[in-house]
Amino acid sequence: MLLHVVHETTYAYAPAVKTAQHLMHLRPSSRGGQRVLRHGLRISPEPARCSESVDVFGNTRCFFGLQSAHERLQVIADSVVATSAAAPPGDSLPWEDARERLRYHRGARYDPAAEFLFASPYVPRHQDFIDYARASFAPRRPLLDAARELMARIHADFSYVAQATDASTPALDALALRQGVCQDFAHVMLGCLRSLGLPARYVSGYLLTEPPPGQARLVGSDASHAWVSVYLPAERGPGRWADLDPTNDRASGEDYVTLAVGRDYSDVSPIRGVIHGGANHTLHVAVTVAPLDGPPPTIADPNDKEHP
Repeated sequence: MLLHVVHETTYAYAPAVKTAQHLMHLRPSSRGGQRVLRHGLRISPEPARCSESVDVFGNTRCFFGLQSAHERLQVIADSVVATSAAAPPGDSLPWEDARERLRYHRGARYDPAAEFLFASPYVPRHQDFIDYARASFAPRRPLLDAARELMARIHADFSYVAQATDASTPALDALALRQGVCQDFAHVMLGCLRSLGLPARYVSGYLLTEPPPGQARLVGSDASHAWVSVYLPAERGPGRWADLDPTNDRASGEDYVTLAVGRDYSDVSPIRGVIHGGANHTLHVAVTVAPLDGPPPTIADPNDKEHP
């Protein structure tokens, strides 16, 4: 599938920002069954410097600096991505065996997936996560089966409420609330898996959504998305990652676009930075995900509350 993704971010500042340094994760990843065919960035005002690099997790990130005063910052990332459905993951080891293969002992072969076993800024390892996850992780149950049931339980037990949390809400708070958004559902699932000693990583990206029957696809009506990738060790050789989406209770497919992977949201936030000035600001984000060969989208009305 060919997908066209436009991610537009606009900040309005009062008073003006004097100087700023920003870091972005807005270039889709070329890994697995996904290929980036085209990617462009438009930044206004024009940055004094702009450069790309690869972070420790293999994501492409962009750094830019602004050295002149500005009351508005706009960043538009425009990408065309070829996606394909992942191959079925097949059988998996019992979850206890999978955990044991990642446990450190002298002379063990290093597995890079072990980097995703540990606590991270938004996702601690905690007994509360173990208590919630235990119902899905019966003795000797295959890891993938248990992870799928955990995903389904989070989907059933938690309510999607946009105002219940914000970008900095810790996973333990989301677990207690049983509310949140896709970021929170992913953080809770990560906390459950890691607290059981199982590697899992946070995935940021986009999901193609279909407009209601008879309605046009709206520009800017979509949003960023987040899900979880759980590591499935193999009997021999390297293991594989399986992407699971607790918000929608399904595995990822060709309608998903991966931006970046990390330990949690703090590693892969779309834009973050440091500014001098701009004590007050407003933020507007508009995302469009559309099939490249589909009908042209209609411009969304920013005042339409059904399409924030």
